[in-house]
Amino acid sequence: MTFEERLCEDEDSELLTEFCQKRPSWRRTLAIFFLPLVFSGLGPHSEFRDDMFKVSPARFRWSRLTPSKLKERSVGLSTEKNAHGQVYFTLDGHKFMIIGGSIHYFRVPREYWKDRLLKLQACGFNTVTTYIPWNLHEQEKGKFDFSEMLDLEAYVSLAASIGLWVILRPGPYICAEVDLGGLPSWLLRDPKPKLRTTHRNFVEAVDKYFDHLIPRILPLQYHHGGPVIAFQVENEYGSFSKDWSYMEYIKEALLKRGIVEFLLTSDNDSGMETGSVEGALATLNMAAFEKDSFLRLHKMQNDKPIMVMEYWTGWYDTWGDRHKVKSANEIRLTVSKFIRYGISFNMYMFHGGTNFGFINGAENVDQHRGVVTSYDYDAVLTEAGDYTEKYFKLRKLFASASAGSLPRLPPRTPKTVYPTVGLSFYLPLFEILPYLNKPVVLYTPVTMENLPINNGSGQPFGLVLYETSICSGGQLYAHVRDSAQVFLNDTRIGDLDEDTFDLTIPQIQDCQLLRILVENQGRVNFSWKIQHEWKGIDGNVKINGTLLRNFTIYSLDLKMSFFKRLHSATWRHAPEHYLGPAFYRGTLKAGSSPKDTFLDLSNWHYGFVFINGRNLGRYQDIGPQRTLYLPGPWLRPKDNEVIVFEKIKKCFYIQTTNKPEMYD
Repeated sequence: MTFEERLCEDEDSELLTEFCQKRPSWRRTLAIFFLPLVFSGLGPHSEFRDDMFKVSPARFRWSRLTPSKLKERSVGLSTEKNAHGQVYFTLDGHKFMIIGGSIHYFRVPREYWKDRLLKLQACGFNTVTTYIPWNLHEQEKGKFDFSEMLDLEAYVSLAASIGLWVILRPGPYICAEVDLGGLPSWLLRDPKPKLRTTHRNFVEAVDKYFDHLIPRILPLQYHHGGPVIAFQVENEYGSFSKDWSYMEYIKEALLKRGIVEFLLTSDNDSGMETGSVEGALATLNMAAFEKDSFLRLHKMQNDKPIMVMEYWTGWYDTWGDRHKVKSANEIRLTVSKFIRYGISFNMYMFHGGTNFGFINGAENVDQHRGVVTSYDYDAVLTEAGDYTEKYFKLRKLFASASAGSLPRLPPRTPKTVYPTVGLSFYLPLFEILPYLNKPVVLYTPVTMENLPINNGSGQPFGLVLYETSICSGGQLYAHVRDSAQVFLNDTRIGDLDEDTFDLTIPQIQDCQLLRILVENQGRVNFSWKIQHEWKGIDGNVKINGTLLRNFTIYSLDLKMSFFKRLHSATWRHAPEHYLGPAFYRGTLKAGSSPKDTFLDLSNWHYGFVFINGRNLGRYQDIGPQRTLYLPGPWLRPKDNEVIVFEKIKKCFYIQTTNKPEMYD
């Protein structure tokens, strides 16, 4: 068998590279033969037989079909079937293959959107996909935020100007390892929420959200001259599947508001049938090339092309677990198979970015585990936008199959190391209470979602401090979510969590202040458990069976406005040693031209870091993450305020490094 014949027989993408290296004169032939199959979507979906590939004389240049060049628009993204029974995507009649990569605008500093999108394009991709997080755009009911990092319209328009097509995944549920799967926490004010169903309270909220969101994205559609070629109907509903009419409702909610582009659904192998809806293409989410899954999908919709909406380039990390990685060779091999069979695909994630602030979600299989601050995902680009081995292997693969040249590589984003930051000043937690918003006084405690604040929306993220007076010791009972520190006046006496409800209060002489500081470590983002993700104190608090009453409740959402008020506080010189939660302040000297860096928190214990009032996210000494990404654009020339809210024990300084670090 000749080498050329083996190319059509062997599925290993190593052969493609070997072919190009050993026979450079065949590059043109390869482009003529291979690319029409690659980028037109032609492929033997029905039986996955190599002998069903057909040679086409047409050459394809991947950059030809771009938003700026494709002026005549009438049909949009569609599907066709040729005389040989092969099905493929078309874009306004042109054969088209979706080579997509996920980049979430809300996880990337706005100043770096262009850099990340250019790197996506230079790797050989033609499409960017993103979720739309309802919980960030409508943190307070009826109050919408599409500014700065949340400016969806600017992000999509930027992608178009670069030459990328866009697929939007508006939810309302998105998973994405964000808090409550992207659903706003105020939905949990309903005592019996039925999220992701056609229950009246939920769909009314969805309708009001869509009434605001959809008009923003209508002009971005392909048929209106924009780059958006497709919309996803909800997300992975086949793994949830509690209401047979729900998907139809969401689809119609999009259509009746003016969405006219191609619709699709997205599910894993076991959920693709129950998660589908008539009128939308069913697509697959998967970790590897699975022929059986493709055959099942083809049987389900044999007149449609195969598409992988999520090919997982890695996986997310959770606190206290091992760092997860996936080999570059495995990625290259799988993508080469997608190309071989003409399967459109989207890589999740091309660039993961960061769970800045409190946006991370959580999983709860055997126990609650919050998703770490870094959403690096072992993706094609790192958390900080750096190139990886995966990137170069994919670029080489795409270039080998391309009849035209790929764009030049954008320059690397420079990193630097700054002088050590000493945190010389501090404020114990209980001294900052006057700078918080006015506390709520209630007869019995309520969860953070049910606090009567934020225009009746409760508190979405952060911590809550509950205070009440007690006049005797004994056995304290409280159900907290997710983790709590318990104090008598200013002295910490123990901890509670979702599995620990009891704590012994020492005997006291006079009445004293009982304080319970509860942290939301991230709401579960997947499964039916989203219905019960209230945070804070959930239920009554008792000592020796007697109910405690009259609580003063402080919201510690730690927003930018709080840190502005904190400027007027009298900071004290920090002692050499201090136990308990406190705020520590220092200065990072960035010089005249700030650059990206990473904060090394390996000698700290548990808390959050704020740079000029921006919340970089959580750190924990249990790993696997031990550094926090600090984007250069968030630094000012010269002096920058660093505030650390450390919950356990004082440390002395923060060092910076030019690369991230993870525990094994």
